[in-house]
Amino acid sequence: MLNIHYFASIRERLNKETEEIEFSQSVSTVDELITHLQNIDSATEAAFSSAGKILVAVNQTVVNRDHVLTDNDEIAFFPPMTGG
Repeated sequence: MLNIHYFASIRERLNKETEEIEFSQSVSTVDELITHLQNIDSATEAAFSSAGKILVAVNQTVVNRDHVLTDNDEIAFFPPMTGG
């Protein structure tokens, strides 16, 4: 299983904080996971429409899109932090 957590505007758009999806070799990188999630429905596609600006952490470490996922990973999606 992949344990997915959504934060801030992503969580608001999806109206959920977490979900679990079955780990699959066809979804072996963060980028492949994002593509998989975008194909679920229009709300998820919209939430990830600016995927290039979304930060991703795997097991509490920020990673690049080519990061290889393994079973039981915890993945968090969140928008870039801003200050002011």
